[in-house]
Amino acid sequence: MAKLKITQTKSVISEKQNQRDTLRTLGLKKIGQSVVRDDRPEVRGMIRTVNHLITVEEVD
Repeated sequence: MAKLKITQTKSVISEKQNQRDTLRTLGLKKIGQSVVRDDRPEVRGMIRTVNHLITVEEVD
């Protein structure tokens, strides 16, 4: 299964609560922090919710 490296690039200070919760669910707490997650439909949906706050790369 493919993996996705998700990095937080922007702050959540002025964002809605559901977007803050989504970042926390992905495991991101600080700007510059990265996590690796499986490429699953659930994760893709979370990425779509906060795509303006993160960058996503495919890793092997």
